[in-house]
Amino acid sequence: MLEKIVIANRGEIALRILRACREMDIKTVAVHSTADRDLKHVRLADESVCVGPASSLESYLNIPALICAAELTNADGIHPGYGFLSENAEFAEQVESSGFKFIGPSAAAIRTMGDKVAAIKAMKMAGVPTVPGSDGPLGENRDENLEIGRKVGYPVIIKAAGGGGGRGMRVVHDEDSLMNSIQLTKSEAAAAFNNDTVYMEKFLGAPRHIEIQVLADSHGNAIHLAERDCSMQRRHQKVVEEAPAPGITDQQRDTIGSRCAQACIKMGYEGAGTFEFLYENGEFYFIEMNTRVQVEHPVTEMITWVDIIKEQISIASGNPLRYRQEDIKIHGHAIECRINAEDSKTFLPSPGKITLYHAPGGPGVRMDSHIYNGYTVPPYYDSMIGKLITYGSSRESAIARMNGALSEIVIEGIKTNIELQKDILSDANFAIGGTDIHYLEKKLGID
Repeated sequence: MLEKIVIANRGEIALRILRACREMDIKTVAVHSTADRDLKHVRLADESVCVGPASSLESYLNIPALICAAELTNADGIHPGYGFLSENAEFAEQVESSGFKFIGPSAAAIRTMGDKVAAIKAMKMAGVPTVPGSDGPLGENRDENLEIGRKVGYPVIIKAAGGGGGRGMRVVHDEDSLMNSIQLTKSEAAAAFNNDTVYMEKFLGAPRHIEIQVLADSHGNAIHLAERDCSMQRRHQKVVEEAPAPGITDQQRDTIGSRCAQACIKMGYEGAGTFEFLYENGEFYFIEMNTRVQVEHPVTEMITWVDIIKEQISIASGNPLRYRQEDIKIHGHAIECRINAEDSKTFLPSPGKITLYHAPGGPGVRMDSHIYNGYTVPPYYDSMIGKLITYGSSRESAIARMNGALSEIVIEGIKTNIELQKDILSDANFAIGGTDIHYLEKKLGID
């Protein structure tokens, strides 16, 4: 087993990794910026190293500084968490070449799945269903592109191969605007991702966002941990997640889950990963794979009783998976609400000092957060300050507990999105389940 791990991240995920390491009797090194010296995990870690100023470019994205921290503390592994460098192939490569274990997949796997065109090709070869589209990058030939558009059928969506987080996408409703949309997306992609490769897919009108959690080791074993529904989104950013997804049958789950697990084996994938799908009219369509732990991993942990972070570390240590597929059972239902330091109406960030914090409690309530009384939320990073998770024997029970937990949580001194979460959880259509990815924006009046 790895003996000392550098936690190359901040906030709630850094604290989550630290807690897993403590359970496994693994020493921890917290790296932090000058703005984050008072983070809870920095205070709790066995060692801490300041890796730069507040700017993430000069700290959490500073590859030489992170590797230097591992060298200075004689660590043997680096856990990237999510965000920052977690899906950066160059970082994974440099970590390994410097003699440390990157707790995640290989650089080659990150590169393949990070390029949407290459990922779709790999999934097709592995038998995973994909959205009808161009089956490759779009060229400059006008006639060829128009023919692809006619074959796929309008509306279509032009996507940047290197895109993510809802950026680098443009919906096209007719062929008159196709070529102009392709050129605009290429220009935006080049500026945002330093890669102007774009491709075309059928635009699905009202899909849900369903994702499959997988774990794979270096011994040729892979399993899936069922699915999550992440359809409650604003500007392509998830707001509420739940597991299992309402309306997905056991047969559907087993079929798509086993295909994802087999894809991991064929790719030689190692670690935790998530296959993301659009789901419409009973069909799954692959859109991308996240080669890291997800923000919403706790809902899967709650219903499967599998600690995903501990499994990541065990796999990275060279151990085979501790579970077989037949060991994975679904127990009850779990819901996660992301708690952000932002105005519920304008969605503007709200950094500042937390003057009073009270975490909710009771049966089936879990709060993953790094905040505390007197903590100052810095203005330099993502606005998420915690994740509130509730578990129940049924979806109705989980919702009831979430409603109670949201009424109990207290965060004063800054604005938060708690009121928005209360509104969502009390929504009649959310109670029914199965809302599509556009539902929240329509509810909020966002075009």
